Amino acid sequence: MTSATDECLDKIETPRRISLEPNEKGEDGLQRAQTLAYEPRDGGYGWICCGCCFFINGHTWGINSSYGVFLAHYLASNTFPGATRLDFAFVGGLSISMAMLLSPLATYTTRRFNTRTTLLIGVLFETLSLIGASFATTTWQLFLSQGICFGWGMGFLFVGSVGIVPQWFSTKRSLANGIATAGSGIFGMVYSLATEAMIDRISLAWAFRILAILSFTVNLICAILIKDRNKQVGSVQLAFDVRLFKRPEFLLLMGYGFCSMLGYIVLLFSLPNYASSIGLTPNQGAIIGALLNLGQGLGRPPIGLFSDSIGRINMAGICTFASGLLALVIWVFADGYGVLIFYAIIGGTVAGTFWPTVGPVTAEVVGLKKLPAALSITWVVIVLPTTFSEAMALEMNAHTGSYLSAQLFTGFMYILAAICLWFLKGWKVGELERAAALEKRAVDQVDLVSDSPVNKTAHVSPLLKRMIRWRVV
Repeated sequence: MTSATDECLDKIETPRRISLEPNEKGEDGLQRAQTLAYEPRDGGYGWICCGCCFFINGHTWGINSSYGVFLAHYLASNTFPGATRLDFAFVGGLSISMAMLLSPLATYTTRRFNTRTTLLIGVLFETLSLIGASFATTTWQLFLSQGICFGWGMGFLFVGSVGIVPQWFSTKRSLANGIATAGSGIFGMVYSLATEAMIDRISLAWAFRILAILSFTVNLICAILIKDRNKQVGSVQLAFDVRLFKRPEFLLLMGYGFCSMLGYIVLLFSLPNYASSIGLTPNQGAIIGALLNLGQGLGRPPIGLFSDSIGRINMAGICTFASGLLALVIWVFADGYGVLIFYAIIGGTVAGTFWPTVGPVTAEVVGLKKLPAALSITWVVIVLPTTFSEAMALEMNAHTGSYLSAQLFTGFMYILAAICLWFLKGWKVGELERAAALEKRAVDQVDLVSDSPVNKTAHVSPLLKRMIRWRVV
């Protein structure tokens, strides 16, 4: 029996059918009744937590988004003699993949200690990484600082905070999550422009040190202010729940994340360098990278807003497909500054769709209780694409002398991710049909005085029909 059907049966149970005896988890009837009655709030201190997540995303992913500017500088200068394009590609990839790979440990520290401890560990690692990068003189030092150590800091901060916003909201969950994730886009724009200016005017080393001071201050304040609702929700903080892999719908969700990241990382890190490859200046390349992040910042709140009305899976699929289509029909033919500006802004609004939708969509698939465990697995699954996608793009460029292969790769990966969501939509519609049928059958057949069992079978329409049928999911 799937989770959606079980939830439906739970809701139609009467007090007479809720046993007061402890269950296998040690919960008595009152505790289970409180769990069934739980509804997240829509406001209050949740908006403070949403703001904290906005700034945490801005000072983790936002700073990391400026790596496209660092990459363009590394490729255009001889800061690290003997380093290759592949070396620099792996530095950027490691910063993200290490954050994802660390997710089980971050989930464990949240369960063993608390959310604030996890966030403070992240503050420490990120600050050390940026300060260490400012003194780096060889590529292995850059690998350890800007790559691995920054990824550790970002991992603790991101994993520690990503599940908090959904706990505070129900009907406005996607909107709040969109606002929180918009921080990476807004500050990605700010730090892309600021980083290029600092490198040009005061040196690479001091650019790193200023970023360290800013990230330490902001992330520390947010770590102190943020509050989770793990106890109220009954959140299961498992680092790696392998039972989820037995669920086909969860595998589709993993496919969505894997393919999305293959396209997203290439676009995020390559666009400034692509600008240089068509004859634009480093400053113009930095502006293109900043506008891409601006597009993400502007696009994520509307994605969240409309997700709450037209469906979270629907919105994720539409925007992911649109991102692939824009890459194929605009980026491929963008050979001038104006067209690239247009693509950076418009394409940016949907390029990072995965980040504002992954939390709400995962909650739709596995429920709030299993959300931390499911997200922990998700981060591990996307380690491979985040590590190797930019390296693959640069190698394609080196072998063909053109970005066309990387551009086509980006577009088709987004479309493949959208196809995974299309099948996921079909599953969710089936779950709703099954739950509605069971609820109707229970109301019609169950005698509220007796303990007669409910027939837990229900007919659902064929998968293809569910995939092409419009329904808010």
